[in-house]
Amino acid sequence: MSKRVIMFVCTGNVCRSPMAEYLLRQRLGPGADWEVCSTGTSAMSGMTASFSAVEVLNEGGIDLSPHRSRPLTRELVDTASLIVVMAAGHRDFIRTVYPDAVEKVFLLKSFDQGHQGDVEDPIGMTADTYRQIRNEIERALPGVMSFMKTLE
Repeated sequence: MSKRVIMFVCTGNVCRSPMAEYLLRQRLGPGADWEVCSTGTSAMSGMTASFSAVEVLNEGGIDLSPHRSRPLTRELVDTASLIVVMAAGHRDFIRTVYPDAVEKVFLLKSFDQGHQGDVEDPIGMTADTYRQIRNEIERALPGVMSFMKTLE
């Protein structure tokens, strides 16, 4: 049986979605039943993760340096069992471009009880801002993982 795919989506695929991808991958471990990937609604192919994203994940022992950005495509949308977006704008983009996928699209913070809204884009901000974003992502991951179990 092929693995299910969870895909994180942000704008450029160099900050938020790769951080979420690598954080979840670490939590799931090597024998996971899920493949974890990330894309961006406006991403160029092949960009490295932002310096600060690499730096703040390194603080937790996660090496984000292998990441290379990729744009959101029909093939990736079709492959994903679960699409987790960082902001309402990403959800709206997918609703517009891939309306048949809307039932598998969820806002990341919808998995973090008591928190609402978008995970703001930290591009060009300080390392402390990136740490705040990393922490927001981490708070939502237990809820994401619980939801993933319901899809297995």
